Amino acid sequence: MNLTHEPEIINWPATHYVFVEKVGPFQQTAGQAWQTAHTFVPDLSKNNQITRYMSLYKMGPQVYRAGFALSAPPVDLPEGLAYEEFHGGTYSQFMLTGPYTDLPAASGKAWNLVAEKNIPLREDFAIENYANDPRTTPADQLVTQILLPTA
Repeated sequence: MNLTHEPEIINWPATHYVFVEKVGPFQQTAGQAWQTAHTFVPDLSKNNQITRYMSLYKMGPQVYRAGFALSAPPVDLPEGLAYEEFHGGTYSQFMLTGPYTDLPAASGKAWNLVAEKNIPLREDFAIENYANDPRTTPADQLVTQILLPTA
C-alpha cells in the first residue's frame, strides 16, 4: 500500500456538495452509495458543473456520503440527491496512490497515524477526494486524498 505517513495540514475550502447518504457499516454502504450516485451523473451534468468526486464519512455513527462537488449551488437537482454547502476547514491530509480496494486499509492506517502522532481531531466529516478519473487512470496510479478533520 502506497500511503504517505506524514500528514500535510491543509485548509479545505467550502464546497457545494450533492450526495447520496447511507448509514451503516462502510463495507456494505459505500459501494451501494457510489452505485446510486453514479446513476445521477448524466442528469446532474445537464445543468451543473461537477468539479470533483468525493466522499464524506463519519465513524460513529457510521454515515457515508458518496457525491460530487459542484462549481455553484445546484440547479434542478435530481430527486434522490441531497445538497449542502460543506463548510470545509482544517484537515490532516494523507495521500494514497493505488487502487480503491486499498482505501479501507489506508483509511484505517491514516486514523492510526493521527492517533500515534497525537494530532487533535474535531468532530466533523472525514473526506476522501478522488484526484483522478478511474475510467482513464490505471488502478495502480489512482490518487486519493484521505483528509481527517483536525482541531
